[in-house]
Amino acid sequence: MSYWLMKSEPHELSMDDLLREPPRAFEWTGVRNYQARNFMRDQMQPGDQVLFWHSSCPQPGIAGLAEVASAAVADSSQFDPASPYFDARSRPEAPRWVSVTVRGLRPTRLISPAELRSHAELAEMTVLKRGNRLSITPVTPAEWAFITEQLI
Repeated sequence: MSYWLMKSEPHELSMDDLLREPPRAFEWTGVRNYQARNFMRDQMQPGDQVLFWHSSCPQPGIAGLAEVASAAVADSSQFDPASPYFDARSRPEAPRWVSVTVRGLRPTRLISPAELRSHAELAEMTVLKRGNRLSITPVTPAEWAFITEQLI
């Protein structure tokens, strides 16, 4: 099992949205960064655990726990001309972008970046590094344990 942090803008998909329909898994569309795509394509597996992060909002941070519900498949939004994530160079027989589905497990209190930075145990956490803008980052087992056992 692996651990991940996945960022979403709450106006697009929030923790509340994930929990509104508990059995439903949501397609994680719109990832257009090759490194984040490769994490989904090459490493994410069903059952992997996720720190769900609200981003690009007044109060960013960890808002809940989720899980990867499916292996990577072609991201449907790349083929939809009406989607902001449409990619005219992508073809169904050779898709450039992938997505996984994610299922919400439970909300947490909001854990801000400032709170995370205040713990030496999390000093190397990828999401806290200067210049990091990836929407998907790996979380080490030690970071996962500290957050889920000490902060949530």
